[in-house]
Parts: sequence; C-alpha cells; structure tokens
Amino acid sequence: MSELKLLDGYSIDNAVELPQMSFRKMFRLALRTWPYMKPMLPHLLVLLAFYFSGGLLAMLTGLVGTDLFTNKVLVGEKLQPIQAIVLFVGDEYVTTDPEKLGKGVRKKSTSKGTKSKGIVFAGKGKKDSTDLDDIEPELTQEQRRVVRNRLILWGIFGGFFGSIIGMLMWYYSTWVWQSINQNLRVAMVERAENLSLKYHNNARVGDAIFRVYQDSAMIINLLQSGIISPLMTLYYIVIGLVFVTAFDPWFTLMVIVVGVPIGWVMVVSTPRIRRRSLTNRMANSDLTSRAQEVFAAIKVVKANRAESLVFNRFSTDSTRALNAAYFLRLDMVLLTTIVAMLGGSLFILSEYIMVKWVIENRETFLGAMVASLIGFVIWNYGALQIASGRIKGLQGSANGLLGIWMRMQDLFIALERAFYLLDLEPEVNDPDDPVSFPLPIERVTWEGVEFDYDVGKGVLKGIDLEARAGTVTAVVGATGSGKSTLMSLLLRLYDPLAGVVQVNDVDLRAMAIDDIRVNTAIALQKNVLFADTVANNIKFGKPDANRSAIEEAARVACADDFILEMPKGYDTELGERGGKLSAGQRQRLSIARAIVRDTPILILDEPTASLDARTEQQVLANLSEWARGKVVLLITHRLSTIMNADQIALLEDGRIVELGQHHDLMAKEDGRYRAFVEAELVGTEVTNDE
Repeated sequence: MSELKLLDGYSIDNAVELPQMSFRKMFRLALRTWPYMKPMLPHLLVLLAFYFSGGLLAMLTGLVGTDLFTNKVLVGEKLQPIQAIVLFVGDEYVTTDPEKLGKGVRKKSTSKGTKSKGIVFAGKGKKDSTDLDDIEPELTQEQRRVVRNRLILWGIFGGFFGSIIGMLMWYYSTWVWQSINQNLRVAMVERAENLSLKYHNNARVGDAIFRVYQDSAMIINLLQSGIISPLMTLYYIVIGLVFVTAFDPWFTLMVIVVGVPIGWVMVVSTPRIRRRSLTNRMANSDLTSRAQEVFAAIKVVKANRAESLVFNRFSTDSTRALNAAYFLRLDMVLLTTIVAMLGGSLFILSEYIMVKWVIENRETFLGAMVASLIGFVIWNYGALQIASGRIKGLQGSANGLLGIWMRMQDLFIALERAFYLLDLEPEVNDPDDPVSFPLPIERVTWEGVEFDYDVGKGVLKGIDLEARAGTVTAVVGATGSGKSTLMSLLLRLYDPLAGVVQVNDVDLRAMAIDDIRVNTAIALQKNVLFADTVANNIKFGKPDANRSAIEEAARVACADDFILEMPKGYDTELGERGGKLSAGQRQRLSIARAIVRDTPILILDEPTASLDARTEQQVLANLSEWARGKVVLLITHRLSTIMNADQIALLEDGRIVELGQHHDLMAKEDGRYRAFVEAELVGTEVTNDE
C-alpha cells in the first residue's frame, strides 16, 4: 500500500489499515441507516415523487420552449396543435403540413444536385412532389410577436410559481434531512452515554464529538448523494439517451464509447480517494479533540504561560487537517478534469456532426413520432439546440456520477465511523428481569470485590466493607488507592470482575441501572456547573424539584447565604462552568445538587476540599442532621472531615487495611491509619510553614 504523507510526516497508512469498502459492505452500511429513515418514509416518498415528476416536467418544458423560441418565434414555422392549445391561439397558427404533424414519411429525391424532397402519405401510396407552391406559409410578424409574448408570459408565470414551489420544497426537504440526521445523532449520543466509563477513560472527547456531529451527518449525504442523486442522475441519463436516440442512434453509440474510459477512471481512482477520505476525517477528528482540550483547560494554559505551546500544537493539527482536505479535493478536481475532457471531446464531435446534418436538412430518427408536440422531424436549429443540450446534459451527468462516487467513498467511511460508536456494546447492562431497589435501605455491602481497568493491574483486591443506614462511612487513602473506583462500582459505572456489591443483600447487577442511580446521589470533587440559573443547576439531577426543596438543599449545603446576595438570587444566570463563582461556592452548589435529590444513598467525593474550616464544619453538621436513615459515604483527605465519621476505611493498594473509628484507629501505635494521619499532619504543617 502506498503511503500518503502530509505535513510533519503525518500518515494514516502506518497506523490504520485502509477500510475494504466493497459494494456488499456499502449496501450493508446503507441498509443499517433504514431504522433512522423509516419514521420519515412518507416524506421521503413525497420528495422522490416531486423530484422525478419535476425533472420530467422541466425536461419536457425545455423541449417545447426551445422549439417555440427557435423554430416558431425566430424562424416562423407554424405551431404544433398542442402548442397552440397551450398558448391559447387559433387554428390559423397551427401547421397543416402532414410531415410536420408526423402523418407522412419523408423520402429523399433520387435526383442529383437538388435538395427537393417528397412526401409519401400513410395509406395513400402516392408521391406528391414539393415545389414552391406547396410550401406552407410561415407565421406572420404579428403572429410571431403573439407567440413570443405568450411564451414570455408562460416563462414569468412558471418562474414565479416554480420559485415558490422550489423554495417550499427546499425548506421541506431540509426538515426531512435534518430529522433523519437527528434520529441517528440522538441514537449515537444515547449509546455513548450508556457505555461504561472504561470506554470513556480511553477515548478522546473530541473524537466522540466529531463522530456525533460530523460523521452522523453523512446519513443526509447518503440519502442525497448515495440514493436520490444517483437515482436522479441515472434517470436523467436514461431520459437523455432516449432523446438522443430519438434524434440519431449514432450519438448513443458515441456516448457508450466515451463512457467506457470514464468508468475505468472511476474504478482505478477509488482506493486513492478512499485513503484521502480516511486521512481527512482522522485529521479533522484530531483537530476537534485538540480544540476541545485547549478550551477545557484554558485556565491551566494561562496559569502556566503555555499559550505559545498550545497554539503551536493546534496550528500543527489545523495544518494537517487543511492539507488532508486539500489533497482530497485536489484528487477529486483532477479526476473530474479527466472526465470533463473526455466528455468535452464527445461534445465537440457531436456538435460538428449535428451542424452538418442541419445544413443537409437531414431527417431525425424518430422525430415524426412526436411531431404533434414539437417540430423536430428534420434537423433544424431547434433540434440542434435540444440535441446539443442533451449531449451536454449527459456529459454533466457523467461528471455528476463521478462526483457522487467520490463523495460516496468519504460518505461510507464516515458512516462506518458513526456506526462504530453504535456497535460498541455497553459493559454494564440491565438484567432481563430486574428487581426493584430495596427500600427502606438498611445497608450497602462490598463482598470480595475485585476490579481493574487494565488486565493484570488490580485496582481493588478483595474488598469487604459494610455501610449501614444512619451512619457516615469515610473512605480514605493515598491517591490511586481505589477510593473513587469503590464508589463507581456502587453507581454501576463499572461492574466488579469478582465479588458483589449489594444493597440490603440484593446484588446491584440484579437491578436496573436507572433504578440504582435514581436512589443514589453523588457530589463530585470536580464541580461541573452549567451556563444556567442557580436554581436550574441545583435541580439538574431532579428537574421536578420545587423551589422550597431547592432552597432547603442550598441551606443544608450552606449555599443560601451567597445565593441570596446575587442580583437575582436563585434566578441568577451563571457563566460557563460556573465561572462567576469561587471554587468554594461551586462546591457548595454541587453538594446542594446531591442533597435536593433526597436519595437513600449519598456519596460525597472530597465535598469540602475548597471550603474553609468554619464552613466545612457547618456543612458537615447540617449533613449529619439531614442524613438520618440514609447511607452516607465520604471520600476525603481532610482529617477534619473524617474524624467524626462513624467508621473509617483505610485503602492501600486496593485493599482495606484498617477499619474502625478515628480514636480507635489512632490508638494503635503501629497502625497504618495512624501513620497515614501523621503523614497528613506533617504535610499540613509543612504547607502552613511555607
């Protein structure tokens, strides 16, 4: 496989194998989009009917209009019967020439050096030589002006109403396309949300965003460029070939001869276009990830004066994405140029032949069959215009097919990336017949629990722990000891590899995931707030919470004092990620968000890390009063937070090495908890001295 190299040696070929995109695989991918299209099926049928009928009507209108203008207005030939009806003119405008009405078959005279011809009328068997006396009178100047004016009026009328209908159909089709895209996009986000944290821990956020926002949009392109456009293009090609054949079959043969090398170019160019497309999408996915990382960490960037470093990285990724898009489109342009040159050669040759036939007054192949509608029995200026337009249309259709084929390579690669997300199976699933969450709650237990993120790197090793209702259990330990993972198992963000996590002796895996999380609230150390009102941020996990419940939760979290000082109180709009608030204020809102849910299990992950000592003690006192009858689990490093806990579990290297109350654990002279506390105290003293 040849290697595509971009700026800085960026290449996908060494890292990713080129997807094999056979017709069968493309068909399967297209078939998988059906569930997202099915709800819009009636609207799709309406659009298809409009496109096909509109295309046919436009083509017939073009034929009649061209004939009227070139042969009737400019040359002065009389009208066909249907044309007279459409223009609302009398019989004096209508031709009586049997040949022009398709009632006779023209035969060339055998006399040399003369242009005279004769007519053999069907069923009569006699020859009537044409001479000057037999020539049908042309339209008068006044009649030609009438035809011209009414043709203009029809053009204005058709253009006006056609524009209105076209605009309405454009809005209608946009709604249909976006609704289908919405169905796929929502399904992708739903699947991403249901995937376990193990997947999200190893995946870049920007890549998921690009898949959901950009790759999912290819379902619209599949409809437009992969289904409707090819159907319409083939439809126009068939119609065009029918018309060209009606003028003369030689043109059809010429089209086929030129079509063979065009098809060969499309086949040969496909692998290269596919590589370019994959490179382009990976580069843009990396760019999206880089942008997301930059803006998510903007404070860290500024604090470390790393703007130039971040800018250079972003610039490199942006240039890679630019080059990937450039090379993809460059190849498309080159291939389109080759096809255009082949089509142009056909057009020039056909123009020469047609002009020659017009000069010779040659008969068209099937012109007499439509002579009642248009006057193209012989090659004239109008026939030249229509046939030339059809040849040009076929050339355009060939370019269109090439463009469609090239876009389809990118389209199906994007769809494969989109369905990759949908194909991922959640590691944590609901049981077939879930049991209800046991209430009232009595205890939460971990029995022989083992877990790791990577094979061979145990995070939790044989954990045994019980937390009873009405008590506060503090889980402490060094960073990386497994504290947060222990709580994640309780939320079923992961499932243990061995052992069980139970509520009232009922295995969590026997319950529905939503049921577990409805009954478990968590206040995280990383306080994620949204650009919304204070009240809406507090009730984020319980949208139906009333104002009194919101205010009570804020009071327990000691957040009511600073909220009431805001310009609009609970209705004050917060900035992006709560940027208007201090770290301590954001933390208290996070605690209030967990409290307002009033769940039987409350998890507090470093809940007071950003609070001063007085506020911390007040919050803990309020929580102790509020949490009667509930299981409260506390993860923290702060000694002032854990000293009053009913039991303390010390984790070291994924194991609970000591369990008990603070004063009992401190009484052990060689105890590990005591050593942990003394180390924390030394660290605190050093910090204070500094």
